[in-house]
Amino acid sequence: MSELGTFTFEGPAGAMEALYKAGSPDPVRAAVLSHPHPQFGGTMHNKVVFRAAKAFERLGYPTLRFNFRGVGRSAGTFDEGVGEADDVRAALDWMAGEHPSLALVHCGFSFGNAIGTPVAAAHPRVDCLVCLGTPTSSSTRGLPFERLARATQPKLFVHGENDEHGPLDELRAGFALVAEPKRLVVVPGADHFFAGHLEELERAIVDHLSDSGFVPSTADSSPT
Repeated sequence: MSELGTFTFEGPAGAMEALYKAGSPDPVRAAVLSHPHPQFGGTMHNKVVFRAAKAFERLGYPTLRFNFRGVGRSAGTFDEGVGEADDVRAALDWMAGEHPSLALVHCGFSFGNAIGTPVAAAHPRVDCLVCLGTPTSSSTRGLPFERLARATQPKLFVHGENDEHGPLDELRAGFALVAEPKRLVVVPGADHFFAGHLEELERAIVDHLSDSGFVPSTADSSPT
């Protein structure tokens, strides 16, 4: 595949709708992005997920966004996060097969973070985790931070100062349980959806991956 386009691949509940965009001629990683809660309007077209994909694309990464089961043209029905974890695994496996020589980055937002990050941390091809708008214990479904206590991949958390689904004190307490290497970027004034702060979100991702050496020399890390 070379151009951004909608297609389907086989998932555990049937066909999964996805969007793929090829990267630069010499990408160093490929990125898979998981969207927010399906029962609250979350899809692969979510603004935060779209902006995160733009960050990876600026760095030359091939990107894959997908709809969880029961969303858009993806088969199946909502499965309380259990089946959705399998969906994340299937998306990672598809990207690994498409780019057998590349390591993968998983980027999850909100529900896609809480469900996808533990799955990605255990996937043999994933060597970087990006966690956006992390739900905490007071949320309906929070990230199980303890499952990252032995995750050796570099981990970036980008969080809004006023995130209503992840109070900053709870986020910091959970972050303390996460193994190094890790970085927390708090975006001043931002809410859970980073409204009015999407540029800062994108910059945080680009800066982190650039600082970590996860970019080719030809990458465009200039501001958009």
